[in-house]
Amino acid sequence: METLDWLADNTRYTKQFATYVGRLCRDMTNKAVADMLNLHPDTVKDLDKIYMKQLLAKYPVRIPKVLGIDELSIRKGHTYRIIVSDIERGRPIWVGGEGRREEDMGLFFEFLGKNKSNKIRLSVMDMWQAFYNTVKLYAPQSDIVFDKFHILKHLSEAMDKVRRSEYQRVSGEERKFIKGQRYTLLAHKENLTLSGRESLKKLLAVNKRIQTAYLLKEEFYQLWDYQSEAWARKFFEN
Repeated sequence: METLDWLADNTRYTKQFATYVGRLCRDMTNKAVADMLNLHPDTVKDLDKIYMKQLLAKYPVRIPKVLGIDELSIRKGHTYRIIVSDIERGRPIWVGGEGRREEDMGLFFEFLGKNKSNKIRLSVMDMWQAFYNTVKLYAPQSDIVFDKFHILKHLSEAMDKVRRSEYQRVSGEERKFIKGQRYTLLAHKENLTLSGRESLKKLLAVNKRIQTAYLLKEEFYQLWDYQSEAWARKFFEN
């Protein structure tokens, strides 16, 4: 069979048409493109993949020095893919795996290769143990940074656990102050409305356990104000 260099991987279409479809998919859903061009959605998906492969070939992955690692939920039922980004260049460089286990994370480092992995100096992630273990295995020279959002998420979960336990423990008038105040306790005080601040003030006055948990949660935000590691560590331990 004669080889025609202007044919796409899907030989029913030209490379030029695949590029046209791919560009449309950058701003439209696959279904919208399929309806507009009278194509099957699976065909649009195939042509979009061809376009993305062309982009990857044109802009190959450079040596990343600062990684961002996170999981991407693709459907209900705890089905995940791992997404890795080059934070300095502001671009995703890999999406893959069958979940978020260590072996899934290991596929990224196999894709990147040992030489490039050795150049990584910083890895930013949530507190998922599998990510931490895999980075330490394949890029032991890299420092680990847990992102602020996920650390504060743990604080919010702890605060909410105290709120629920206190709601079960108390009764009568005191329970009335706790009911419906989940957002009030989890939000920053400056983001609350006037009525929200009044409700918070009453709640903290009648329940000392919730008051203690709330103050600990709010005080922890000071950690990110420290410039000195020694003082930050002392604050954290206190």
